[in-house]
Order: sequence, then structure tokens, then C-alpha cells
Amino acid sequence: MSEPLTVVARVRAKTGQEARLRQELQRLVAPTLAEAGCLRYDLHESTTEHGWFLLHETWKSEADLDAHFQTPYLKAFFQMVPELADGPSEITKWTKLG
Repeated sequence: MSEPLTVVARVRAKTGQEARLRQELQRLVAPTLAEAGCLRYDLHESTTEHGWFLLHETWKSEADLDAHFQTPYLKAFFQMVPELADGPSEITKWTKLG
């Protein structure tokens, strides 16, 4: 079995779109947590950088993350990103040491 995979995703809202982006990101939490391969899916909002949001995710495997990207609700969210976000999301993948 492969090691769990951690994903950190940051996205910045366009000026005036902060509330809507927050709402759309919040809508992702429940269905994502219900996915079989999702171990953690935490949404955060920066207290020091206005308009920045961060998702801290842990998946059982890379395959589970790939399946997540194919879900209809995430595809629908990505369709909205150009309207809501100020540039592309910053997505990094991590593995736990030790």
C-alpha cells in the first residue's frame, strides 16, 4: 500500500469575490470528506493575507486524489475559478517523513 499523500492548495480571491469564493470552497468540504480516499480536507482563510484561502488535504493514495479531480462538483468548481480567483491555484503535494 502506498503512503498517504498530503496536498496543500492556496487560492486568492479576486477583489470583491472573497465571500463568493469562500462559499464555493465551503461547498466542496462535505462531499470531499465523503469520498472513500479522503482522510482530511480542511479549509482555512488567512488572517494576514486578505483574500487567501488554503486547503490542507490528506488522501490515501495518488489514485484517490486523481479520482477526486474527476468528481462533477470539483469540475464545476474549476469552471468557476477564472471568475473568482486572482490567478491560478498554488497546489503542492507532500509526503510525511518519519
